Amino acid sequence: MNVNTTVGQEPEGTTLNVYSYVVKKGKPVGPREVMRGANLSSPSVAYWHLQKLENSGLLEKNKTGEYVVKEKTSISGHIWIGRNLVPRLMCYSLFFLGILIVETIIISVQFFTTGQIPNLALFYLLATNAIAFIMFLGEGLLLRKKAHSEKTATNSS
Repeated sequence: MNVNTTVGQEPEGTTLNVYSYVVKKGKPVGPREVMRGANLSSPSVAYWHLQKLENSGLLEKNKTGEYVVKEKTSISGHIWIGRNLVPRLMCYSLFFLGILIVETIIISVQFFTTGQIPNLALFYLLATNAIAFIMFLGEGLLLRKKAHSEKTATNSS
């Protein structure tokens, strides 16, 4: 996998994991701390990725030689929630989960207050939203797992 990061390109692979770690940490970090926090094989590997991020303009060195976030960039397929990088599909699944909960409450209230069985169309709507929730959640978890397994595979080689 190509993990080169140049100016104007978003980080990927191990470089993305290092960048995400530095953003999540929220304070200046050195290569040894990044090595431990991003599960890298050596401080020199961490330093190499930190240099790539500095050259791309996303990180900068402070006076003590530690790296800080200069620019928080957008990463395709992900969004920043605070300092956490989350697959966008996970957010979509939460949206459908919210709709599913509201629909379930409406159907339950209708059944227990009036005693009548809700229209069959409501159950189709419930099923459709449940399927959308499960699909987005599954795809989001696969994307997250893929990013984690790339990180692990890179570290073990």
